[in-house]
Amino acid sequence: MNLARRRFLLLAGLIALTNTMPLRADNTSQPIDFEAIDSPIIFQGDEVTAYRDPAAVYHQGVMRIYFTVVKMEKEGAFWYLGYSQSRDLVNWSPPKLLTPRDRRLNFSSPGNIFRYDDQWVICFQSYPTPSNEVYGNETARLWIMRSDDLETWSEPEMLAVKGPNVPRDEMGRMIDPYLIEDKDKPGRWWCFYKQNGVSMSWTDDFETWHYFGRRESGENVCVLVEDNEYVMLHSPQNGLGIMRSGDLKTWKSDPGLITLGQKDWPWAAARLTAGAVLDLRQESNVGKYVMFFHGATHEGHRMHAAHGSGSLALAWSDDLKQWRWPGKQP
Repeated sequence: MNLARRRFLLLAGLIALTNTMPLRADNTSQPIDFEAIDSPIIFQGDEVTAYRDPAAVYHQGVMRIYFTVVKMEKEGAFWYLGYSQSRDLVNWSPPKLLTPRDRRLNFSSPGNIFRYDDQWVICFQSYPTPSNEVYGNETARLWIMRSDDLETWSEPEMLAVKGPNVPRDEMGRMIDPYLIEDKDKPGRWWCFYKQNGVSMSWTDDFETWHYFGRRESGENVCVLVEDNEYVMLHSPQNGLGIMRSGDLKTWKSDPGLITLGQKDWPWAAARLTAGAVLDLRQESNVGKYVMFFHGATHEGHRMHAAHGSGSLALAWSDDLKQWRWPGKQP
């Protein structure tokens, strides 16, 4: 092999390695140019692989998204937690699977990522389908993992959100967790999750939980605090709804549903759902709310309703009311 050929192969190898290495946070990141994003789709699903249920965190100039990956394999569908990252919301690292292939668990549907006790914490569900069921069975539960760097995660820990006196096998099916600190009581954390609508439990130490109650709601909730009230996005049969509360007891629904550009998107024609919103208005490089969500096709939904050939996508807003996305006409 001549010298020029060896140099070419070395350079190609270095480029390939760089493209697969995680992005390291630094203080030289550039403002996000939303006009440079040419498609709302981050990862497009197909009949084999679906991307669903996103959660995200923006830290030191890097946007990290975590999501469900559903793969149709020879033995049927398997669920995983996936991960990708980007500095500009245009170029994303290839999806990386964070959890094992295990139909008894099928870890998936991350809710959010937050800081607790000087570590990062991510919450998610198990979605067991031991007999290749379409949907997770009655043993679906809620979990967290911890990390120092958002890349290497601890072993999953189950959350006994019904309290210490309710055995695991009596907790009932629960999915789609989302955790947020109490707006009035620092150190108290609330877990929202799908069970009989949306159920709520709280803890002061992430060990002992107390069940609080439930209300009618869609799934995949995301909760923000705005103007001293809780703002909950949720997913009914299609689209995204918003409910508001000052005390977590009494909720009022905003009129209408958010469907973005669904009417023009074949990849989301069957369902647009699972909106996860970050309030990044105070981040100098972003300055907006950013929403991640997934859409499902009619063909995918008919093939497997919990797969749906799901595609991950994004939109952004200044006020949670008017949303923009690539290709939207002013």
